Amino acid sequence: MNPLVSIAAGHIRRILTNSIKRVPDARVLVVYDRQSGLASVMADAYREAAPDAVFIDFDASDQPFTLANIDALKPGDVVALVQSTSFRLNEFRIRLELFARKLKTIEHVHLARMPEAQWATWIDALAFDPDADGETGRALKWMLDEVSTVRVECGDSVLTWEGGMEPAKLNIGDYTGMENVGGTFPIGEVFTEARDLSKVNGELKIYAFADDDFLVRFYDPPFTAIVRDGLIAPGPDAPQAFVDVIAKIKADERPLVREFGLGLNRAISREKPLNDITAFERVYGLHLSLGEKHGVYKKPGFIPHHTKYHIDIFPAVDRITADGKTVYEDGRFLMS
Repeated sequence: MNPLVSIAAGHIRRILTNSIKRVPDARVLVVYDRQSGLASVMADAYREAAPDAVFIDFDASDQPFTLANIDALKPGDVVALVQSTSFRLNEFRIRLELFARKLKTIEHVHLARMPEAQWATWIDALAFDPDADGETGRALKWMLDEVSTVRVECGDSVLTWEGGMEPAKLNIGDYTGMENVGGTFPIGEVFTEARDLSKVNGELKIYAFADDDFLVRFYDPPFTAIVRDGLIAPGPDAPQAFVDVIAKIKADERPLVREFGLGLNRAISREKPLNDITAFERVYGLHLSLGEKHGVYKKPGFIPHHTKYHIDIFPAVDRITADGKTVYEDGRFLMS
């Protein structure tokens, strides 16, 4: 058996216990496919971690059978989705419907985007612990909720947020008091955005960004981007692919810097990357989003259904300060 199966099974057990908080009589339904190697590893890992679960091979089962098994569950039961791409059941929007039924949900998506060389990194990222690792996230949330000025240094390039940030949100696997239990794993993030999006100014260096295919492009050395009044533009050394991304955004809306996300997952780094943007967004450090789309924060003048772009970029950060206090330096968060 692939040794990664047992490693992943251990992480799954901890997710079920520490994050999902499965109770002894709760049923588990695992819907999986084997269209990719990593999905096959995870399907086998769930069989080892939860041998009492019901397993459905999505490609070998018809939709009425899958839906009937979901219908048989009761609130508090658990559904795990192991997807090489992303499952579709006609008009049945799977995760939203599962949450509406009060089912706890573990979702793994786009596993086919990871080549075999990245499987171990992706599986290691499942080890994020809501208690131990989450403490950094809680401290960062407290800081972001109170801060007036954030300064991001990328070598000689400096980007500054003035006027405070929106109340930060946590994605650390602690669902205490939340309406929905579960989400997309791997996890590990605290995110916010500027209260006034026009108060972001300066320059930054970018080492990676998500392209049209939702895969992450990496660049060494990092290239420059310039931000004026919240709007980003390529620097003189920016690659054509990034120039094209900004042009595409500008054809429909403003290339705003919106999300300010601090990734907390130590398993993921520039040295241990992941191709899939959904997973790499948890990378330890900073990521930002470009475009007007951000469903969490509602601001005047934005019509959610009319916004189109939320493109993640990854600055090559040396230091982050909050009201003059250093909170990130030398590749780690400094929270006390």
